[in-house]
Amino acid sequence: MSKLELEEESSTDGNHEHSVRRLVENAARFLPTQGPIEVFVLLNNLQAFEDQPFHQALKAARECYQAEPYLSEQEYRRLYAKGRITDEDLEAVVMADLGQRGLKVINGLGMIAELRFAMLRHPIHVGPDAELRWVVAETDALERFRDQTTRINRTRIITSTRKWLNGSGNRDDIPELASLFEKFGHDSSRWSDVGWEAFSLQLLWRICLKGVACSHKPAEANSFVRPRDLMLHATGDDINRNVHDVLIRFCAAYVDQGYSDWTLPNRDAGFYESFLALYETKTAGLNSWLSGLACDVRRLKQEHISAEQCIEHTLTEFGIAPANREAFITQSLLSLAGWAGMVWQLELGVDWVVHNVPKESLIGMLAVQLLLERHAIRHIGREAFGESDSIPQILALARQKVSQPEPMKRERRAFLLFQVAQMLGWTPLELLQLTDDEWQEISDELESFPSLERRRIFHEAFERKYVHATLDAFATHTARRRNVASPWLNRPDFQIVTCIDDREESFRRHLEEVLPTCETFGAAGFFAVAMNYRGAADAFYKPLCPAVIKPVHYVQEDVGYTFEGEHQSRAQIRRQIGLFSHAFHKRSRTFLGGILTGVLGTLASVPLVARVLFPHLTARIRQRFGSLLQPPPVTNLQLERYEGDPGPTNGHIGYSVDEMAGVVVRLLRDMGVTKSEHFSRLFVICGHGSSSLNNPHESSYCCGACAGKRGGPNARAFAQMANDWRVRTKVAAQGVDIPDDTFFVGSYHNTCDDSVVFYDLDRLPASHREDLEVARKAIEEARRRNAHERCRRFGTVPLSISAKDALRHVEARAEDISQPRPEYDHATNSLCIVGRRQWSRGLFLDRRAFLTSYDPEADNDEHSVLLGILSAAVPVCSGINLSFYFSTVDNVHYGSGSKLPHNVASLVGVMEGTSSDLRTGVYQQVCEIHEPMRLTFVIETTPEVMLSIMERNAVINRLIRGAWVHLAVIDPATSEIQMFKNGEFQVYQPSGAKLNEVESSLECYEGSRDHLPFFSIHETEVA
Repeated sequence: MSKLELEEESSTDGNHEHSVRRLVENAARFLPTQGPIEVFVLLNNLQAFEDQPFHQALKAARECYQAEPYLSEQEYRRLYAKGRITDEDLEAVVMADLGQRGLKVINGLGMIAELRFAMLRHPIHVGPDAELRWVVAETDALERFRDQTTRINRTRIITSTRKWLNGSGNRDDIPELASLFEKFGHDSSRWSDVGWEAFSLQLLWRICLKGVACSHKPAEANSFVRPRDLMLHATGDDINRNVHDVLIRFCAAYVDQGYSDWTLPNRDAGFYESFLALYETKTAGLNSWLSGLACDVRRLKQEHISAEQCIEHTLTEFGIAPANREAFITQSLLSLAGWAGMVWQLELGVDWVVHNVPKESLIGMLAVQLLLERHAIRHIGREAFGESDSIPQILALARQKVSQPEPMKRERRAFLLFQVAQMLGWTPLELLQLTDDEWQEISDELESFPSLERRRIFHEAFERKYVHATLDAFATHTARRRNVASPWLNRPDFQIVTCIDDREESFRRHLEEVLPTCETFGAAGFFAVAMNYRGAADAFYKPLCPAVIKPVHYVQEDVGYTFEGEHQSRAQIRRQIGLFSHAFHKRSRTFLGGILTGVLGTLASVPLVARVLFPHLTARIRQRFGSLLQPPPVTNLQLERYEGDPGPTNGHIGYSVDEMAGVVVRLLRDMGVTKSEHFSRLFVICGHGSSSLNNPHESSYCCGACAGKRGGPNARAFAQMANDWRVRTKVAAQGVDIPDDTFFVGSYHNTCDDSVVFYDLDRLPASHREDLEVARKAIEEARRRNAHERCRRFGTVPLSISAKDALRHVEARAEDISQPRPEYDHATNSLCIVGRRQWSRGLFLDRRAFLTSYDPEADNDEHSVLLGILSAAVPVCSGINLSFYFSTVDNVHYGSGSKLPHNVASLVGVMEGTSSDLRTGVYQQVCEIHEPMRLTFVIETTPEVMLSIMERNAVINRLIRGAWVHLAVIDPATSEIQMFKNGEFQVYQPSGAKLNEVESSLECYEGSRDHLPFFSIHETEVA
């Protein structure tokens, strides 16, 4: 989005209200799409730019949000030094980026590709003018070659200088040569090697200074989108400070979901109307800059000025030309993007909150913001210019005070050329021979590859290195797997399906190592059960399905009839405790309550300190007393519907038998488990979630496929459906043959403390108890090993910790109220594998991969199974990946900063401290180990099938063709790998890099905290 000049004169179009409404709706596309924090779902921060190619979108977003698109150049150079980026990667990316232009020779000095490659390999210093002057004057930059200059280039430059100086060179070309001789002496034969080095560099520097003086690049004129930008440059005062202070407090009260004590007046009429009702009476204590607000508000109400008309009036008063209004409105809303985005999401009528807001609330918010800005500008105008009546006059005076930017200083341009000359061995004589036009060309070429472009190339090379390592590992590992026999003879000991979540990758891998005769699958964690769910202790129904699905079915957890009386009494106690705690919270905010809280505060600190120092003990105490208030342990799901249409009332709750059969068929067919010989006697459905204390971001740790909720109820519901003999009869009619002796068990994996619980074991047949014990023992050992692998990432945990102690440690992290990193969520995600587990089983993926089960042999001719899987997996997994990408490269703008100062605001989000914009991204402590790179999809299919799916799904097509994700396909028959690049599939030739073989996962990660390469783990021998 280009910055646009403010104009004093403005013409208006005919339909003002329609125009303003349209512009606000267009601007809303750029606001955060994150809903209330209770349903925090990781999404692509740049959804508004997805119609553009990835790098182009990053540049557009950088202009729009003033956010960084990549890591810093220093960080990429650190990765280069560690070997995570190689010269081969840089050369390949540079040549692919330049094409034939890269072979063009610049004035006989070298090809463009060589020039750029040199600027990538060696650090380039381009700092502010003052810093550059210090470097030149106070360091040895003009006396010693850069450390990165090769011996050959040093010798070449010095030798050429000697010949030129001792020969017949035209010394008049260097006016400052006399001063050099004064410094070094006129008898060059007496100069030492060090002297010749310094003289050569001084000469080279002066030639570069003289050369760039021939080229000229004018500076871009200042441009300001908002009057706020103009006033800030002219006076140093930021009107956002005052405006946001008022607006944040009002927004918090307006979107409040039950936290505040008072309700805003006239809230149901809208944001603008409520604000006018609140501020129409002058209140004591208002800041001086708001002294005229009450009078202004009364005038607006008396003249019946609507929000749109108020905005239109402000646009005219600010001098915003019609062509510039969309940019102005967009940037105005983005100045408080978190709150504006939340108002917009609630205005759209989401089902996740108790109190939505009226339509046109965002328009009202903009009107209020601009109204406040008018008063803030007048206040600054009065203090800075002695003018407070006319805003156009204030802005005109501000423009007079703004100085135009200067062009890039000659010294800065010369120093850039000076550094490159050393890298490439350009001699003073070669540069002296350049004409003015040639100097202009070489200078333009260097300046066309600034830091932003270098970071783009670095990033492409960084991803290339990882993607090629991934495909090399798959090529080698799949070839090995073809010679590995199945570890079970007839049927697996048990089967388990987990969510595709990357945190389940290590859990499945350890489970397969502990018990090779088990089989694991991965599927979206709602397990095809899209429902509105209400637990026995819940007050409302909550959707448990992907955010893109609007569930129509309702499922309720009921307490067993025998315990109904006990359940009601416990519910009443919970209500009384809730009312008491709410009343205590309100009273503690009063004058007397504050005094009492201060006096008794030391008592309140006792449990707080205990939670920090003794998390295990306090957790057991809390659980002991909490069990007295929780619903009784015996509950049932109200799963079968007896009336026609689904709904939340009795008789309409649940699924019909036909609908249950459809759910079971969908999941089993997606995983390719359709024949009787595919099933074990015990089939575990394992949902996942996370629980931790003092963590307002907890929902982001839970299952994204369940809209940020725990997936246990979905697993429980599916198991109950699949065990119903009526459902099995209908499932068999659709080609899915479940053996009579197969029993499904629902379970739940807590990814924070690595606990696993099972549901409805009272329904387990006696014939399957031994099967369950086998599964339980394997899962118990797998979760210990999984905790051990996770602990290597926690910097405070010694690498020598035992598996038993590691499990205790992760359990303690979940109960530690002071812990900002209960777990690392989706950090380090980089892969999504869609295919049969037999190809990736035993491949160490370092907890970085989403694993989705798919059997191409079980798909139909239309490949509808793969289409259904990818329709969810591509947008969901890429959304998680891109959310972490952007929150890592710029945590200030795209992320939510440090978790430590976060406070819950209005029960919809978090602020930093007591007053800030809502922070909607991933917080800093989670991102600290993440490597920002686009997700690589490795899919077991053919290019023809994948192209067909892309044509049938616009979202998949847009993400892949726009390079928001990488894509590779593995042929199910031949294992040939093809990559999608530049709009077509290209055969990938493995490099033949060695894939190390190990005996267990422990050998892969033991003693290391860093990101790890791929390993091939031997299949454990079956006893």
